[in-house]
Amino acid sequence: MRTAIVSTFGLAALAAFCSVAGAQDTMRVRGTIERVDGPVYVVKVRDGAELKITLMDNGIVVAIAKATLADIKPGLFVGSTGMPQPDGSQKAIEVHIFPEAMRGTGEGHYAWDLEPNSTMTNANVEESVTGVDGQTLTLKYKNGEKKILVTPQTAIVTYNPGYKADLKPGTKIFIAAAKKQPDGSLQAARINYGKDGLTPPM
Repeated sequence: MRTAIVSTFGLAALAAFCSVAGAQDTMRVRGTIERVDGPVYVVKVRDGAELKITLMDNGIVVAIAKATLADIKPGLFVGSTGMPQPDGSQKAIEVHIFPEAMRGTGEGHYAWDLEPNSTMTNANVEESVTGVDGQTLTLKYKNGEKKILVTPQTAIVTYNPGYKADLKPGTKIFIAAAKKQPDGSLQAARINYGKDGLTPPM
């Protein structure tokens, strides 16, 4: 039987999801595992480069799994990558539903690098209203709020406990903050991976 690397989302390492991703000695990684050399994961990223990544001794892996709009309810803490709209709202590229133990992670609204000019909003769902173009979520964070339009094209995902054995060639991963090492490799406290072939949409 496989052993889950993390049985609870209350571990302090999870707080690194967004809060440290902007540090100068870290970088975000989106890519596909090409091969595994012992403790080293060789990952091909969007520009075709290959990065060598290791997981910290106390690091965790987390599975990103599909969810649905029906899973997004007022009172939940969510994150959304969006594109700014002329009226000040955001059109959601993706919405990820945080487990309750991760409430407050990366809270706020700020620039993101999934696509040019994209943003990230991590906040509490205050209201959900159905409209002609989709579902509009009112996300409230400290000192502000944003209207997020969720369309049929928006990817919706959630977090599940992960298994290190799932980190194999072909698995798509997302790392919010991989720390640069002197030898040019990267080290991560947490690796998020797509479950059942999913590409983490963050």
